[in-house]
Order: sequence, then C-alpha cells, then structure tokens
Amino acid sequence: MNRFKILTVIVMLFFIAAILKIFQKQILEHNKYVDLAKGQQIIQKEVIPKRGKIYARDGADLFPLATNLTYYSISIIPKNVTDKEVAANKLASILSLDEKDLYGKINSDKLYLPPIAHKVDENKATEIKDLKITGIYLEEENVRLYTEGETTSHILGFVNNEGDGQYGIEGFYNGELKGEKGVISGEKDLKGRVVFPDNEKGSSNGADLVLTIDRTVQFEAFKKIKEAVEKYKGTSGSMVIMDPRTGAVIAMASYPTFDPSKFNEIKDYSIFQNPVIAKTWEPGSVFKPITMSIGIDQNKITKDTTENFGASIKIGGYEIWTFDKKSHGTQTMTQVLETSNNVGMVYVAQKIGKEQFYKYLRDYGFGSLLGIDLDKETTKNLKPLKSWKDVELATMGFGQGIAVTPLQLTSAVCTIANGGKLVWPHIVDEFIYSDGRRTKVQNKEIRQVISPATAETVTQMMVSVVDNGHGKKAKVSGFKVAGKTGTAQIPKQGGSGYEEGKSIGSFVGFAPAENPRFVMLVKIDEPQTVEWAESSAAPVFGEMATFLLNYFQVSPTE
Repeated sequence: MNRFKILTVIVMLFFIAAILKIFQKQILEHNKYVDLAKGQQIIQKEVIPKRGKIYARDGADLFPLATNLTYYSISIIPKNVTDKEVAANKLASILSLDEKDLYGKINSDKLYLPPIAHKVDENKATEIKDLKITGIYLEEENVRLYTEGETTSHILGFVNNEGDGQYGIEGFYNGELKGEKGVISGEKDLKGRVVFPDNEKGSSNGADLVLTIDRTVQFEAFKKIKEAVEKYKGTSGSMVIMDPRTGAVIAMASYPTFDPSKFNEIKDYSIFQNPVIAKTWEPGSVFKPITMSIGIDQNKITKDTTENFGASIKIGGYEIWTFDKKSHGTQTMTQVLETSNNVGMVYVAQKIGKEQFYKYLRDYGFGSLLGIDLDKETTKNLKPLKSWKDVELATMGFGQGIAVTPLQLTSAVCTIANGGKLVWPHIVDEFIYSDGRRTKVQNKEIRQVISPATAETVTQMMVSVVDNGHGKKAKVSGFKVAGKTGTAQIPKQGGSGYEEGKSIGSFVGFAPAENPRFVMLVKIDEPQTVEWAESSAAPVFGEMATFLLNYFQVSPTE
C-alpha cells in the first residue's frame, strides 16, 4: 500500500512538472520561441535606393550630368534550386565563372548566397531570366554615369566604390542624393524555399538636384580654358562665371582635370580638388579694384584724386616698384588703375589704414569660407590685424601678400557689379524629391559691403581700364566692359620671396557694365609664351564675354 502511494506521488510530481514545463514554454517563453521560429523561416536583405540624378540647365530643358545605368546582381537561394548541376553549368557559361566553384556554392546548405556577380548587363540578365531556374534572383544595381566626362568633373566629384559621394556636388549633397536604405524580408514556404515579395519596399530613393550651371556655357568655358592653357603652355587654368544679381554659378571649369567615371585610375589625388574653391593664390593686380573701392567708400579718395608718383616707394626698409620700373608722374586714381600702378596703390592703402582695410576685407568675404554648396571649399586666414606690418598693408593694396581663392575674388567683384551687396555663391537651384516634391533654393544677400555710389564709381574706373588701360583685349564691340588685368608673382614654397620667371595671369570683369549679366574670372597659371595677363587672360575673357553676350541675347549698349 505504501509502495502504491509513493508511486502515485511520484507520478503526480512528474505530471505537475510536465504541466509547469508546458506552461513555461507555451505561455512564459512564447515570444522567445516565436522569434526563434521566425529566425529559421525569415531571411532579410537590404534594399539599396537609387541615387538621385544631377541636372544642368539646357535652355528651357534639363540635361542629366550625372545619372544611373541599370545593371544587375545575381543572388541564389540554394534550397530552391532543383537541378544544381544544370544551374551551375548555365550560370558559369553566361557569367564566365568557374563551374566547379559555383556548383560547390549552390550545393551548400546555406539559406542565401550573397551576389555571385555584380554589374551584369541587360543582355546577360535577359539570358539568365530566360533560363527560368527557380532560386536564381536578379536585383537591379545602379552604376553612376557622368555624361559630360571631364567637362564637369570638378563640379560634380564622383561616387566611390562604397557608394558614397566624394568632392563637389556628390560629396556635399551625398546624404540627399544617396537616399535611405530599406530592408526586405523573405519567408520559407512549406517546401523550405525562400520567397521574396515582388514589390520591394522600405527604401527611399535619393533626391534629384538641378544645378545653376548652364550646360552650353559650361562646355564653352571648359573648352576655352583648356585651349588657353595649351596655347600659352601654362601648368593649369580656371574660369568661373557667376550671375552677380543672385550669386548663382553659371559655369566653373578648370584644366587639367579627370574623368569622374574613371576616378579609380587617378594616381595623384590632388587633381580631384576643385581649384576654384580649394586652391589659393596671391591675385596681384586683379585685386586693385577691391582696394580702390575701400578707399572711395571711406571717402579717403575719389576717382579723380590726383597725386604724383615715382617709380618706387620705400616702406619699412623695403622698396616697392611699379611693374615697369618707371615713374608715371601725376595721375588720377582712375589712371592708377588703368596703368596698374603699384606705387599708386600703396598710396591708397596707406590712406585707408590697417583697421579699415582689415574690416573691409572681412566684409568682402576674404579670410573665411563663403559657404558654396560644393565639398572641400577652403580659405587662407587673414593674418591677425595686430601683427600687420606697414609693408604688408602696402603690398596687400596691390594684391600681393594676401591669398584668396578664385571664388572669393569673383564673389568680391560681383559685389562691385551688383551695387555693393555680397551675395551667397551657390550652385544648386532646385531639389526634386522621390515623392514628387520640388524645393527651390533661395538666393541670399549676406551684407552690404560698399555703397551703391561707390560700386558705380569703381565700375566706371574698371570700364576705363578696358577702354584705355591694359584691358583692351577684353573689350567686346558694342558693349561697355568693366575689368582688370593681373600678373601676379608666385611665392616660393616654404620660404620668403617670389619665384623668378614665374607668374599667374588673370583677368576679372563683367558686362554689360551698366547692367551686368555676368561676372567672370579667367586665371592661367605659369604661362610660358607670354609675360603679361593682357596678352593671355584678357583675350580669353574677351572671347568668352562675346560668346556669353550673344548666347544670352543681350542687346548692344553702344
């Protein structure tokens, strides 16, 4: 009897334990085992969004500068493939893969094989689709195509092998262009096959960007700067064209350059830098209108202020000469600009004084980033005011001893051209989002730097430079052109003084002078066949200005 009771108790204990175990598994740990079951039944993969396109204006239409070519990647679900030998044979033949190695992969017990091939073109993808082999999946891949090649490379940058934008627009707006990745889940069916839904969702394609760049003008600008560098045997050159009313960049071209579709073939990575925004130079005489504008705005001089100038002037133990080592005698400030008189510009800088000169340089945007929407913009900081020597003020007055980017100088001359307002330079005009929304980029006025009256006076002086001074070769028949030449010395690397026999020729100006449609800077580095900018950069400016005025259908004013 006792044995029976003991046995009954033991059975009851086992029964209670079983009930408790079932309760634990089915009630308390229900979610855990559901998740484990799903983990065996569900496989996940990323959905890569399509990168946004980049457009230029092409008349009334848009033209894609950066777009996507559609290729395919090939993935395999091994358990879904019924005849693995046939699949390996057919795929290896089409994709030029090792059949034995491919069979080993297909004959595995893996739930999912990552892509066995990338960048498969449309023809091969069609061949694979026509095989109708269960378990073979084709997914679209987007490969970046740059339609204008090297013509727009410094503007656009490129997309690296990891799918991220580098330099230019691609780098600055990488987040907007790239879009948002999604995740798609595939489930096993009753036979253990993994099935992905046909309608893949969860990702958000990147936004398209419409640039302020005019495709035709960009093509012509690149052509002309390339021809100029080759003609004058320079090391490099740049041209930038802006609308002074809005700050929109119409064209931005440099040479030498690269093909963004072949960025991985470049050995010298410095070629990726956009010289217009990322490289500084001592501008020389093209800076003189800036100094003149400060002196006039401060009422220290007028365009008719007259003074007698010798061939040189001594400042703190240094002797500064006119470019031709000759005395120009008595001159007005307009004539100082016409003859590009360094001694006369020292006179203006001294009239202004260090504090006001420093303040206006900052107001013009020198020494700070302008905030253009391109990756890798740089600047050269202005020396602290308290460390300025008298000779440094003097040399900065004629554009030596101060380093600026081509964009900074062009932006400053836009300020003169538009009545004294510093405007934000930008290169994107509109965003077009994947859901159809469109957002226009707003123009921005940063500050009033000089008065409208000062801007008008300096414009008249710059017109006189083109009519009567060293800028004659920049003149366009039927129009008033305002401009200034500059032949700048090149500082020695890591030392004091300047390179012998080397210079940078440039010309900056705008037209029509009375109602400017564009501001343009032409810069040619180390030309070998000419000495002065009036024979290199000025004629290139004149040719391009003639093209622009015709292209924009601007009526002659003279």
